[in-house]
Amino acid sequence: MTAHRQRAAATTSHRTPPVHTDPGDVPLETALLALADPVRQSLVRELAGAGDWERSCGSFDVPVTKATLSRHFAVLREAGLLEQRDAGSKRLNRLRRAEFDEHFPGLLDLVLRHHAEGLGAG
Repeated sequence: MTAHRQRAAATTSHRTPPVHTDPGDVPLETALLALADPVRQSLVRELAGAGDWERSCGSFDVPVTKATLSRHFAVLREAGLLEQRDAGSKRLNRLRRAEFDEHFPGLLDLVLRHHAEGLGAG
């Protein structure tokens, strides 16, 4: 999408554009708290397995209400883990893995590996 079309799409949306936090501005405690929640861990795992901007907010199968899911996305944005952009009526997501890994090396790998090991343990 061209920059002009992105601006046009953003101005036609009735939603407030998401605010993103740079991972370099995130305290370790905030990052750890964001990754401690099982629903957010699930969102991060699914985003880690998807390409950038492939997953819309409504495409995640999690056992929470739409409002609660929105809050989980906000927590991930505030922790520098998630970037979102509006595309028509959908909000698309991108895991900011490279940026997050630069500030918190190995943390995402640890969370993803811990889950994979837990699956193999049963």
